[in-house]
Amino acid sequence: MNFSDLGLSPEVLEAITEAGYRSPTPIQEQAIPFVMQGRDLMGCAQTGTGKRASFTLPMIDMLAKGRARARMPRALILEPTRELADQVAENFTVYGKYQKLSMALLIGGVSFDDQDKKIDRGVDVLIATPGRLLDHFERGKLLLSGVGILVIDEADRMLDMGFIPDVERIAKLLPPLRQTLFFSATIMPEIQHIAGRFLSNPKEVAVDPPASPAENVDQQLVVVRQEDKRKALRRILRGQEVESALIFCNRKRDVDIVARSLGKHGFNVKALHGDMQQSVRMDTLDGFRSGDIDLLVASDVAARGLDITSLPFVLNFDVPSNAEDYIHRIGRTGRAGLSGVAITIATPDDSKLVSAIERLIGSSIQIAEAPEIENLKVRNGSECSRIDHGRSSGRRRRGRKANGQSSATENGSASNARSGSKSQNHTRSADGKRPSKRTRERKKPRRDKESHVGADLKFGITDDVPAFLARPARSRTD
Repeated sequence: MNFSDLGLSPEVLEAITEAGYRSPTPIQEQAIPFVMQGRDLMGCAQTGTGKRASFTLPMIDMLAKGRARARMPRALILEPTRELADQVAENFTVYGKYQKLSMALLIGGVSFDDQDKKIDRGVDVLIATPGRLLDHFERGKLLLSGVGILVIDEADRMLDMGFIPDVERIAKLLPPLRQTLFFSATIMPEIQHIAGRFLSNPKEVAVDPPASPAENVDQQLVVVRQEDKRKALRRILRGQEVESALIFCNRKRDVDIVARSLGKHGFNVKALHGDMQQSVRMDTLDGFRSGDIDLLVASDVAARGLDITSLPFVLNFDVPSNAEDYIHRIGRTGRAGLSGVAITIATPDDSKLVSAIERLIGSSIQIAEAPEIENLKVRNGSECSRIDHGRSSGRRRRGRKANGQSSATENGSASNARSGSKSQNHTRSADGKRPSKRTRERKKPRRDKESHVGADLKFGITDDVPAFLARPARSRTD
């Protein structure tokens, strides 16, 4: 089927062609005809299926007939986050370039005055987060009696974030005779019950969620100790010569920590999470899309809605606590037929989470043998040395014995070892006094110092890896 078979106008079809699309996705093929008929719709589709175009494309044509009035939008789209709202606004800009439609984006972190000016001029489409929309309404700056189309997107996320009461309040402010489009990534009983409050005799369309990642995504698992995760991440990025990557962390606090750590080691990196100011978040997203930012460390919620076709790498600094989030994360690479790489850094404590992911995707994630990660070499699972362009430097790391054990120098007794003294008083100063605890702590090497990575960093199968991960590592020749 082609887009021309869906009854869209020539103007919209031309914009679709210029955007590089030729045929509709399954959710677009099912949903667009019902939307254009004016029917209420309940759609089940996940991010990355073309879901947003399934309602923006027909809405552009439907709203082309008519004229907006001041402070009275004709269509309302509710999104749970600012980033998702911005993505929808971008869709209207791209696909509505040949239609004279006006649009306003009501999200937090942006000046009320700028938003008020757009509303006062009259807008055809209002795209908003629930909280900011109610702020405008309570200030008397917005009338919702002219809304003929309501879109509730990402309803499951709305439920998780506690926005459903706000959505219900907004719905009561709208005309009862309207068209309502309701989308959710999952249709569980609670979502069905919520949908029943908004929809009237709806048509239902669904696209089965992907049970496994795309075949062109190379999945790898790297197992290290918890304290070695940042070292492992840096070596992966350098070894794979990563030019652009999306790095996921489970917690917002870790997003900042990982981004700062990478920045200190010379990487071009930015953080992205929900606690940042909206202007900073939008600048960060734009910089990553344009290539001005190489690495983006993000939380799941902040990255939702980020759509980059040619993203080559996705790295999970943390194993996602929800197995479905793993598919969502690595599904951001390997799009449009391009190949992609997804590397997950796990610790022995992550065994249950990894097992849940493997049950969901129906296959085992290959443990990456260290030589498969360029510029790394592992000996006996513990000694790690850099190899530049496949050639060893031939020099043993200074202060390290051949068997990989710490030398006398590393144990803080180099001076006594050189003098031949075997006394245990090497920790005392010249005047016979033992140094203070604070002084001793200052003399300890930095845990995260790159020069000590050789003794601590472990890739592949190590002695403390649980039995479920004791699988043969994938060889370079696979």
